Amino acid sequence: MKRILNLTLLALCAFAVTCCKTSTKTLLPNISGKAGEVIVVIDRVNWEGDLGNAVRLLLADDCPWLAQKEPLYTLVNVAPGAFTDLFKVHRNIVFFDIDPQVQNEAITYRSDMWASPQCVIQVSAATAENAQALLENEGETIVAVIEQAERDRVIANTRRYEERSLAPQVRKIMGGSPRFPSGYKLKKKTDNFIWIADEKQYTNQGVFIYKYPVTESEPFALANIIKHRNEFLKENVPGMFDGTYMITADYIAPTVSYLQYKGRSFAQTRGFWEVYNDFMGGPFVSHSFYSQDGKEIIVLEAFVYAPKYDKRQYLRQVESLLYSFEWENETE
Repeated sequence: MKRILNLTLLALCAFAVTCCKTSTKTLLPNISGKAGEVIVVIDRVNWEGDLGNAVRLLLADDCPWLAQKEPLYTLVNVAPGAFTDLFKVHRNIVFFDIDPQVQNEAITYRSDMWASPQCVIQVSAATAENAQALLENEGETIVAVIEQAERDRVIANTRRYEERSLAPQVRKIMGGSPRFPSGYKLKKKTDNFIWIADEKQYTNQGVFIYKYPVTESEPFALANIIKHRNEFLKENVPGMFDGTYMITADYIAPTVSYLQYKGRSFAQTRGFWEVYNDFMGGPFVSHSFYSQDGKEIIVLEAFVYAPKYDKRQYLRQVESLLYSFEWENETE
């Protein structure tokens, strides 16, 4: 198996290094700002120079696996002198401390400094060039920490406003389940396939959960994942017209990576879905992993259909639900 990227170590531990105590958090105000938004505290000269370009390349590059161009995050520049209490309660803050007196050049990850649940990343360097080098060295971790903070907020809100009838039905068949917020409804359930979705007039955020026996020597190879995916979708997800059904689009080949999160290893597949003999489509992401007894593969899949809107936040929201998965013996 390819190298596993341990999200627990990469994001959660780094993010929690300087967490405030629970008793302090209760005194903090709620965060402000829109989902997917990051405040970058840096002076205008550096924001308009090479350092600012490096920040934009890291945090505002095209979000992958979307049909239209959308930035990974929406950036808001605030000068250090204007960084007042109004901005200090923002959800995500990247603060640049560039000063010749800085001796310990480093990137520090903090949570809940001025608000909760907040992600604050401080880049301390003697020069702008050194700050840019820090960004290049730790760029993967910076993105992972912000992404995990966004996911954790979705999961926290899901727990707060959970549609409690859904997870027990999934656990009964799959042995575990993600959490689902209010608005999600059961669309289909068989002995090996479950479809749950939040369908509105112009948007559809859906989750497929299915399982199948381990039969291949390399069950997490991309070709095997896609083969089983197409079989399940053809059988269970019809389109609007006769002879139409959801499949994996092949105009851009899907990709697979191998991750670990909270002790659970899984293959993450990203790509585009489409409807055979129709013109519907959109992005999807799936997590494939062994059942607890190792005899089956369980797949959690999130997909979005939102032809009238940008899709970054819709996909981020429903993808976050996959990370809320718990085995039945792990549930609270």
